[in-house]
Amino acid sequence: MTDQERFMKEAIRQAKKALKLAEVPIGCVIVCDGKIIARGYNRRNTDKNTLSHAELNAIRKASRVMGDWRLEGCTMYVTLEPCQMCAGALVQSRIDEVVIGCMNPKAGCAGSVLNLLDMPGFNHQVKITKGVLEEECSSMLSAFFKELRVRKNLQKKISPSAASQSDETASGDPSGSSGTAS
Repeated sequence: MTDQERFMKEAIRQAKKALKLAEVPIGCVIVCDGKIIARGYNRRNTDKNTLSHAELNAIRKASRVMGDWRLEGCTMYVTLEPCQMCAGALVQSRIDEVVIGCMNPKAGCAGSVLNLLDMPGFNHQVKITKGVLEEECSSMLSAFFKELRVRKNLQKKISPSAASQSDETASGDPSGSSGTAS
């Protein structure tokens, strides 16, 4: 197992924590000098906070560990391609590299919809590595959204009004209509 795979396994472990909270299973770790210095997982619904993405939670923790907002010399391993908010935070944090499990064709900003990590006009660019343990990351997301659709359909059959008030987690399956995130 390569170091990239080992660290992505740790990111997947974080994503499983989100899954236990019925959150979209996205997780990440930040590594510096070969050691994990921060972990994060999606907690948006749990915290009722738009900003509670895995990447932002990990960046906050890494900044505390490093004693600086600049995360130069660090690499983030994340199970799903970052959105525009998280990609912007990666650029702002001066992180060196992001290693991505699977891409997000509907909202990814590391090459899918656009690439905020490598914009020549910004004062910092982030190196991107894609597809590390892609199948495992993609399968976890696809299974989550499949289960969510089943639950929502059951809710609709039981009570149409309850289905419209259901958890907003289903607002965006990043894996696309085909059921895969890659």
